[in-house]
Amino acid sequence: MSTAVAVVLLLALAAYAAFGGADFGAGFWDLTAGGAERGAAPRAVVERSIGPVWEANHVWLIFVLVVTWTAFPEAYAAIWLTMFVPLTIAAVGIVLRGASFAFRKAVVGPRVRRVFGGGFALSSVLVPFCLGAVAGGIAAGEVPAGGRAGDPVTSWLNPVSVAVGVLAVALAAYLAAVYLVRDARHGDDPAMVGYFRRRAVGAAVVAGVVAAVGLVVVDRDAHPVFEGLVTTALPLVVAGTLGAVGALVLLVRDAPRGARVLAVLAVTSVIAAWGVAQWPDLLPGALSVADAAAPDGTLVALVAAVGLGVLLVAPGFVLLYVLAQRRLLPEEGVEP
Repeated sequence: MSTAVAVVLLLALAAYAAFGGADFGAGFWDLTAGGAERGAAPRAVVERSIGPVWEANHVWLIFVLVVTWTAFPEAYAAIWLTMFVPLTIAAVGIVLRGASFAFRKAVVGPRVRRVFGGGFALSSVLVPFCLGAVAGGIAAGEVPAGGRAGDPVTSWLNPVSVAVGVLAVALAAYLAAVYLVRDARHGDDPAMVGYFRRRAVGAAVVAGVVAAVGLVVVDRDAHPVFEGLVTTALPLVVAGTLGAVGALVLLVRDAPRGARVLAVLAVTSVIAAWGVAQWPDLLPGALSVADAAAPDGTLVALVAAVGLGVLLVAPGFVLLYVLAQRRLLPEEGVEP
């Protein structure tokens, strides 16, 4: 039963990368759009794209936290004991980001809008870096078990954590740019289609370079995970690579149909490969999935609750995304 719950947890993390990650990536393009005049058009596409769904996208993160502390309480406690600094920064960043995005759409003054816009954009980069740094620290074996806390600084500011944190930012930016190409195309805005297509190609190249460097770092400082990546998780690594290359080819040829699916495949394959490479450890070198699991009765109740939740919540999510893609939801905010 613990294996089934671990698979559910990994799928939820992949969903958060595909939805919430692109959400953060849109904030990255908001940050790099330029001044008020030059950046007005791309920021309008970003707001129109994520406005209806940005709150729903982070339900996946809450789901991951609840499942982890319920099914694997010892691992959850160990991660928070060691990684409380980056996790606190990420939590504050998520709140600041959401508040800034909401208030920017509700105020009139350009100066105040710039302040809220800056909070939204900077937090959009800070949060995925911190979450990626936590994942990197776990993979590097920086989180001990048994109620002991690892170093609160070097546990997430080490070569593996920094490499994975930067990769998380790059992948989020890449995924968001691919999504925004399609949104701009639906909005009949050829200029913005070209704008985000160029950025998607650039982000794909940067993410590929960062991933290659990251593999070298993981091989040196987290070798057991590297061995898993080149053995048991190799099919996922290959699938992700092929997805990334396929999406890049479609974008370069200005034929983006199918690029979103391939981009999602590339990003989610990274998450899945990480989980498979660590298996059967939840905390490499410290705690396995089986040893960290809660009693069977708790796991059975959790699986039943998750199944019921999917039946109740999934239709609403599907309806929300369909309405958002068809532009059938009302615009929010005030005119400048």
